[in-house]
Amino acid sequence: MTDLFLTAFATLFVAVGPLETVPVFLALTSGSDSAGRRRIAFIAVSTATIVLIGFALCGVRLLELLGVGLPAFRTAGGILLLMVAADLLLARHSGITSITTSEEIEARGKHAIAVVPLAIPLIAGPGSMTAIVLLIGKASAADNLFVGLALLAVMGITLVCMLLGNRLLKILGVTGSNAVARVSGILLAALAMQFVFDGLSGSGLFH
Repeated sequence: MTDLFLTAFATLFVAVGPLETVPVFLALTSGSDSAGRRRIAFIAVSTATIVLIGFALCGVRLLELLGVGLPAFRTAGGILLLMVAADLLLARHSGITSITTSEEIEARGKHAIAVVPLAIPLIAGPGSMTAIVLLIGKASAADNLFVGLALLAVMGITLVCMLLGNRLLKILGVTGSNAVARVSGILLAALAMQFVFDGLSGSGLFH
């Protein structure tokens, strides 16, 4: 049980990237006071949590309706997470791990930035959505609780990072943030390859 929680926590932590959300959050809320930033952070994290829980509950069923088996999704999801890992290792931000420049510019002129783009797709993005469905699909019904607890833990850390954003950036700096991202990228790459191996093994192609 502990191993499952740690695996789920590590996968979701590097897929969500709590530290990577901080610079974007601070940039988009630069015109808000402390109370406004706190409100936006709470709404963003709450919305992202609801979205990811929804994917956890309905993702596997949706795949069944589409006629997509879990082995195929594990393989495709592992490849997607491998792309996320590459972004982290290279300290770059693409549309998979962050929001695009055009999305950020558009968001600056809107008031509902807590939902779009902060909650979706910054926190609950392609990588984290894929990760939660893969984890739920791999776990038994009794073990889903530990995946849920891991998700709540990661969302809690994300909220704390956003609320303490300025302090964290001063402490870590650009170099420190990139170092954390690269370590996370290595872990995620290994987990992504395991998903690919599990998918290929479960496909029956190599029996």
